[in-house]
Amino acid sequence: MPRRALISVSDKSGLESFVRELHQLGFEIVSTGGTARFLRDQGIPVVDVSEYTGFPEIMDGRVKTLHPKVHGAILGRPDLPADAAAIAAHGIVPFELVVVNLYPFEQTVARPGVTHDEAVEQIDIGGPSMVRSAAKNHAYVGIVTSPDQYGPVLEALRGGSLGLPLRRRLMQAAFEITARYDAAIAKHFAGTARTAAEVDVISEAAPAKRLELAFELRQALRYGENPHQSAAWYVEPNAPRNSLTAAEQVHGKELSYNNLLDLDAALAIVREFAEPAATVLKHNNPCGCAIADTLADAFEKAYDGDPVSAFGSILGFNRAVDATTADRLCQPNRFIEAVIAPGFDPEALEILTTRPKWKASVRLLRVPGLLEGAGGAAEYRRVSGGLLVQDRDDQPDPVDEFQVVTERAPTESERRDLEFAWKVCKHVKSNAIVFAKAGMVLGVGAGQMSRLDSARIAADKSGDRGRGAVAASDAFFPFRDGVDQAAEAGVTALIQPGGSVRDAEVIAACNERGLAMIFTGRRHFRH
Repeated sequence: MPRRALISVSDKSGLESFVRELHQLGFEIVSTGGTARFLRDQGIPVVDVSEYTGFPEIMDGRVKTLHPKVHGAILGRPDLPADAAAIAAHGIVPFELVVVNLYPFEQTVARPGVTHDEAVEQIDIGGPSMVRSAAKNHAYVGIVTSPDQYGPVLEALRGGSLGLPLRRRLMQAAFEITARYDAAIAKHFAGTARTAAEVDVISEAAPAKRLELAFELRQALRYGENPHQSAAWYVEPNAPRNSLTAAEQVHGKELSYNNLLDLDAALAIVREFAEPAATVLKHNNPCGCAIADTLADAFEKAYDGDPVSAFGSILGFNRAVDATTADRLCQPNRFIEAVIAPGFDPEALEILTTRPKWKASVRLLRVPGLLEGAGGAAEYRRVSGGLLVQDRDDQPDPVDEFQVVTERAPTESERRDLEFAWKVCKHVKSNAIVFAKAGMVLGVGAGQMSRLDSARIAADKSGDRGRGAVAASDAFFPFRDGVDQAAEAGVTALIQPGGSVRDAEVIAACNERGLAMIFTGRRHFRH
């Protein structure tokens, strides 16, 4: 019985050399439409699927492989008498190999302005059917769904046959592909099925009754948060250009699990600011952050916010790192794990990759789309036996709706610092208190069970610099003691969401001490 391969692919990378060797190994090639034309253009003999089935491709190619002679050749089990009889009766020659990849649905719907009809036409029907048939019958058929598999398949065939272990691995990969493909279609049309009014009031839309997620392996990690935990990094298809997934590592050691968490947090913080901004991340909290007229000055201010905590930190910038900034990063006794920015000027890259301590280890990542708009993404967190899903807290706050609730309004400089501190506080683990002055974080109290303890920590970190500073709180002050603590540290103005049953008491405390206070009306808990 001749060896036969069915080939129908959208992605033709590596196809010519793969099929040419199949032909040399004695395979007869059966193919469809554009794939058949491509192979003939390369001088490879091909049998059209319509010639094999005796039925033409119809409806502009929508129907070409949905035929008993195709699926009989894929699903047939020649060593079963009934199947063997059907194969002989209907002139079926079983396929030893099926090579299929699907219409590029995800790439199509990721294009701006794609229409409903364009999306519909990229829903593959025959492709998934052949993939699933071949995967089901993997005891007899090898299913190849990616150019990455061409090498291992050829290596096995040179030795005679694929072998059951390899066919099982190919089967598993095939079902992963079809599951992701169907999930992508369902996800896209679930979004487009909403009316314009429903999109405007998305918070009132009912959650999907079933959630299917598909992520691709980006890389295996050395370990997780601790050396005894295994870990890997998976990414979503067509992730936005401003996300960590879009980052290109241009220098340094392999990234760790903890590096990635901190780099993502750094991205989120520096995206908040239009001015040149720098942040210093440690254990997923900013220990320093600043804005300035130049990136170098923003870095110095951010680093000086808490230089002790900055040892072994992650840095984030919202401008390309220039030579002046790079030179300051490399000052003695500064140990940095990784830097993420929209880019690195050539001279800066030279400095950061040749200076002692830096050249061998510090990880440099560039995200050209870092400042592109964020928003709309879902955030997932595992709990035992399930998953929590929420909108990511990355939308700008309505500053024009902030309310001054004290007798004294903040001065212009206090107002600027209050808005700065509020943006930083949004990214600090709760309970969160941030002291800031002149566009610079002076002290951060993070992750405490008591808001008063967070205020004490921020005051202690600020020291004498806290005189004339402002303070931000991610949630309301439940008692006046937090206000009193901040006032004793020298704070002159505060910003918080409001909403406590004791708001009047807290406002009265501010008035007694001559402090200004703003209510934002929005909380930013971060657990």
